[in-house]
Amino acid sequence: MTNTTVLISGASIAGPALARWLGRNGFDVTVVEKAPRLRPGGQAVDFKGRTHRDVLTRMGVLTDVQAAQTARTDWRMVDAHDRVSAVVPGEFIGGDLEILRGDLTGILHRDSIGDAEYIFGDEIVAMTETATGVDVAFAGRAARRFDLVIGADGVHSAVRRLAFGSEEDLVEPLGCYYAVASGEVPLGGLETRLPDGRAVAYGYSTPGRLALLGGQKAPNLFVFRAERPDYDRRDTSSQRRFLTDAYAGVGWRVPEALEAVATASDFYLDALTRTRMSTFTRGRTALVGDAGYANTLGGFGTGLAIVGAYVLAGELVAARGDHETAFAAYDRRMRKPTRVARTGDAGPFLAPTSTWRIRMRDWSFRNALMYRTMLWITDAFATDAGLPAYDLR
Repeated sequence: MTNTTVLISGASIAGPALARWLGRNGFDVTVVEKAPRLRPGGQAVDFKGRTHRDVLTRMGVLTDVQAAQTARTDWRMVDAHDRVSAVVPGEFIGGDLEILRGDLTGILHRDSIGDAEYIFGDEIVAMTETATGVDVAFAGRAARRFDLVIGADGVHSAVRRLAFGSEEDLVEPLGCYYAVASGEVPLGGLETRLPDGRAVAYGYSTPGRLALLGGQKAPNLFVFRAERPDYDRRDTSSQRRFLTDAYAGVGWRVPEALEAVATASDFYLDALTRTRMSTFTRGRTALVGDAGYANTLGGFGTGLAIVGAYVLAGELVAARGDHETAFAAYDRRMRKPTRVARTGDAGPFLAPTSTWRIRMRDWSFRNALMYRTMLWITDAFATDAGLPAYDLR
């Protein structure tokens, strides 16, 4: 084996999954995470199709994920008087398995804690590659040298910026923004739980804006269009103002929801984006998960993260640490599965730009044939029949 010391940046989903595979197959793995601890809760994420399930099975975590999965959640799209115009079934929104991001992160961390050294509350600030390794500088500890560096640090990846170029050149904004928040959900009088255990969320649309209240994706979810990002990513107050301004004048239960969001402890806002990359390696650095193939709210990110971690680890083990051979194979194998991340855009579905487009979206879920076709397409995008059966422990 060569190139056995590996630094992974990011301890959410792709990072722990990769650490588990590499650590059990002969690599010395360190995971560094900017947050001081694992992030609990968060919105629900999901897995779709045979490929995602196969990888979870090979990892040995499928049973744990199934035990922690959320209830199916149907979205009822309503008008200003709570009259239902369409139902988006939980099978379409949540795939085969849906689980809170924090619960999934906890499962993957527990599964990999014996396979890697975890460092919380620190981050990579500089990298210098040489012929024999990568010298890495950290914000809060002494520099170290690693054979390989893997960026699993999300859509705003620091590793991608340091090794590949600026975010502006590699990440494409899609013209929409989204906010997820905890807080009281103003659904008094509406049915939120069905006799079979399903949850019910309610969505209200005006052109370019969606407010989704209740359910597992997030207690309060907002998706909206805006001309420019008039907020500071480091200032939550400015983000809340940006959200409130975007929904000025919107009726239904939105004003009450915004009042709850104003004091919510758990709040996150960002742009809908997708990466422009079709190769995910450079020199001794590789990207996995959203760092390389993000597509915000597209419904495939979590599955792609665990598939990418499996493929990258499998190629490194098969090449016995020869990163040039392994990285070339990883790029080649992931080009097809990540195509949906490079082309998909959830904005037109979540926040249609006109009343007519809102009606067409709702009609597509009332039409049984159209709905079955859309469900088949999402499953086909998520399933890659050519996924290799690597010899991994």
